[in-house]
Amino acid sequence: MSHTPHELAEEFPHAADAMHRLKQEDAHFAKLFDSYHEVNRAIHRAETNIEPVAEAQEAQMRRERMALKDEIAHILNAA
Repeated sequence: MSHTPHELAEEFPHAADAMHRLKQEDAHFAKLFDSYHEVNRAIHRAETNIEPVAEAQEAQMRRERMALKDEIAHILNAA
């Protein structure tokens, strides 16, 4: 299995405990967390040509990942 870049544990290494706790206690955070990983893995599959997509679709997925990451960061900073 290849390494998938941009995993949340790598993006927020200082917040591993908070992420674990929030996934258990906050349904909205858990949904954001799962959505981020789904989009991130889709981007990785597109980048590695496992599941190629149109350039515009890949750009849209990147924007979605960034929006999810921003919202997750906001929640982590407030926690």
